[in-house]
Amino acid sequence: MKPLLSFALVIASAALAPIQIVHAQEPTPVSARVATRVGAEYPALFELYKELHARPELSFYEEKTAARLAAELRQTGFEVTTKIGGHGIVAVLKNGAGPTVLLRTDLDGLPVKEMTGLPYASQHRVTDAEGNEVNTMHACGHDIHMTALAGAARVLRALKDRWQGTLVLIGQPAEERGGGAKAMLADGLFTRFPKPDFCIALHVGADQPAGTIGFIEGFALANVDAVDVTIRGVGGHGAFPQMTRDPIVLAAQTILALQTIVSREVAPGEPAVVTVGSIHGGTKHNIIPEEVRLQLTLRSFTDEVREKNIAAVRRITRGLALAAGLPEDRMPIVKIGDEFTPATYNHPEFTRRLVGVFQTWLGAGNVIPRKPVMGGEDFSRYGRTEDKIPISIFWLGAVNPDVVRDSLKAGKSLPSLHSSLFAPAPEPTIKTGVTTLTAAVLELLGKK
Repeated sequence: MKPLLSFALVIASAALAPIQIVHAQEPTPVSARVATRVGAEYPALFELYKELHARPELSFYEEKTAARLAAELRQTGFEVTTKIGGHGIVAVLKNGAGPTVLLRTDLDGLPVKEMTGLPYASQHRVTDAEGNEVNTMHACGHDIHMTALAGAARVLRALKDRWQGTLVLIGQPAEERGGGAKAMLADGLFTRFPKPDFCIALHVGADQPAGTIGFIEGFALANVDAVDVTIRGVGGHGAFPQMTRDPIVLAAQTILALQTIVSREVAPGEPAVVTVGSIHGGTKHNIIPEEVRLQLTLRSFTDEVREKNIAAVRRITRGLALAAGLPEDRMPIVKIGDEFTPATYNHPEFTRRLVGVFQTWLGAGNVIPRKPVMGGEDFSRYGRTEDKIPISIFWLGAVNPDVVRDSLKAGKSLPSLHSSLFAPAPEPTIKTGVTTLTAAVLELLGKK
């Protein structure tokens, strides 16, 4: 996931009032029982978290991570199947007749060198798909997600007398590359295993206080397309540009023209992003090259805007090439990447139902409405099959509340997701993650 988050929420007022963590005043017997169990499990969960944090693996290579989580869930009493869609795992616990609820965690880390200075910081190095040796880090909080899932599994296994139905827990590979959900579905996630009636996930928020949950109804995260554009020209000597068709100049014109897609072609108020993240071309001062390569990321919420963005990129690149006098066999090459991530749409009614539960368990002041972001999350795919299963993903606050307050007061940004400095506050984050996942399942499968 690559969201750029901004915590200008209810918490940030003109006076920057102190952030207060509000607790439910009258815990129900089951919530008190869960709190006791979560507290008892936390020391072991923290050890699991440190273990996962210290040895991240990259997308599609999560073999040891998957094996560790599978062993944890199997020991908890779940029936576990491995190697689903690569290194994906599916754990099932049946507890009588009733609905089926799926909880998802992602498994993969990122090629980032950790700079947090934590005693359990990752110093792990691996070989990536291109053969390069790289550092790895759980800079997007997937280690927190796995730990919260394992904790919820433990608590719900101990509370089988309070719920009835089927619980499906999945460890999904390759979320960072947008391919894991698609691979698990293609490998029979909804046909070989109990098909869920509801799907739930959590994701850490790098600017949200630990102890809180953030929610969004409807579109929460964006369509994500990776687009490779090769601008072709006719190369030659830099001293004789009249004998060439300069792809560097053409690339510069193209980059500027692409900026008009959002400002002039997408309706105002309709979210969209067209970003050129990389440009490569040329080898020497006095050589006009044959081609320049651009890498773009396109973001949107609706399928209509997505298709408009892609069509505009194709039209603009071709039109400028024609204007530059290039022949048909030197037109730009536009390639839409296979790692498309569809927009995440939180089922509104389902989300409201869970928000009510979280408010009861955590206190209304700790359940915060958030705005959609243009990051991507392939959890979306579980709600886009022909079954149209209701899904919802929530933000899990991960930062010490005092640190959030001080950053707001000073006007300084906190380390974001994917930052080498991102360091969640483990105890309140993990405990809140376990509690909310447990509360959601008890709401959906609880004995009435």
